[in-house]
Amino acid sequence: MNLSLFIAKRYLISKKSNHAINIISWISIIAISFTTAALVIVLSAMNGLTGIVADLYNAIEPDLKITSVNSKYILNRIDIERQIKLIPEINATSYSLEENALIKLDDKQAVVNIKGVDANFKNLTRFDTVVKEGEYRFEYNNQFYGVFGKGVANKLGINVNDFISPISIFAPKRGKFEGINPDDAFTKINVSPAGIFSLNDDFDYKYVLIDLKAAQTLFDCGDEINMIEINVKDKSNIDKIQQHLKNSLGENYNVKNKYEANDVLFKTLEIEKLWVFLILSFILIIATFNIIGSLTMLIIEKKKDIKTFYNMGADQQFIKSIFMKEGLLITFVGAISGLIIGLGVCMIQQQFHVITFDDQSVISYYPIQVEFKDMISILGMVMLIGFLAAIYPVRVFTKNNLLQQ
Repeated sequence: MNLSLFIAKRYLISKKSNHAINIISWISIIAISFTTAALVIVLSAMNGLTGIVADLYNAIEPDLKITSVNSKYILNRIDIERQIKLIPEINATSYSLEENALIKLDDKQAVVNIKGVDANFKNLTRFDTVVKEGEYRFEYNNQFYGVFGKGVANKLGINVNDFISPISIFAPKRGKFEGINPDDAFTKINVSPAGIFSLNDDFDYKYVLIDLKAAQTLFDCGDEINMIEINVKDKSNIDKIQQHLKNSLGENYNVKNKYEANDVLFKTLEIEKLWVFLILSFILIIATFNIIGSLTMLIIEKKKDIKTFYNMGADQQFIKSIFMKEGLLITFVGAISGLIIGLGVCMIQQQFHVITFDDQSVISYYPIQVEFKDMISILGMVMLIGFLAAIYPVRVFTKNNLLQQ
């Protein structure tokens, strides 16, 4: 057994002549423990939120999305379809058209994103699972229907059971307008409410989904589309397929996955997680100041032991290693106990849903997702801070005591 480690363990658990040293040592352990537990809980909570957001976006975002870089619509549609068919890992494709339009019901109106989707869109996503009222339907008995974001529906006062009041959607006609009547400058279609979806504010207050043919009629664009959405069989191959499509389609087309399509949101979540980690790490640094005081008082108390070790032939490096390992032991005990506490709290929340949300929320309880890489990062950070905190008192005070021999 390592002799310096054995002595360090004895110093940690044995009673000191000055009881304050034991108190400060345990305060150090408790402070590190609770700060470490806070890191585990907060980072796991943020992982849970990110996971929930990703799951929600899975309901409306495909695995891959192709859009044109230089034109409003996708022009070489046949060539792109040919390239897609050459990739066996692609499960299905869907065509859509998305543009801004004015929607009006009675005297209420709003500017929204109209997204026209084909029949395959439901197979690519799980959009029907976020329809909270009504049903997922776009056409029935030669009548167009729409699925409205909850925010849009609330703003216009849309009722899915009201089939009498027409909901009008207006879009400017293509080309130059020379008529006298301003209404002639707009294409208009009427839709009935089929359902109301609830995803998040970005979508709920912004999107209305209708049939692709209805959207093409509204925007007066023939059979044009501006988006090809792709579903991949094996999700682990998404990056490979994305790169293959980028190479085959060239620079005239963007090929984005669901994270790149919403990069601002996911980057914001990652940055928030990083800042939380850094802020709690600074709190941890303050907590480890107790280690400096504890080691300083321990070295002063063990002055006779240091002299004995030195007279028995121990060199300065051996004596330093005793107290350095003492500081690392304090840090390690605090870190491990903190990890256990943090993981315990996370497991309780996962199993029993102690912290819940109200009925208006998308999810009923606070999500928790523990990631192994976070545990490693937390343990590494705690041990590094503990190591740096122990360096000064060990180097300075052991040297001073040896010089006094």
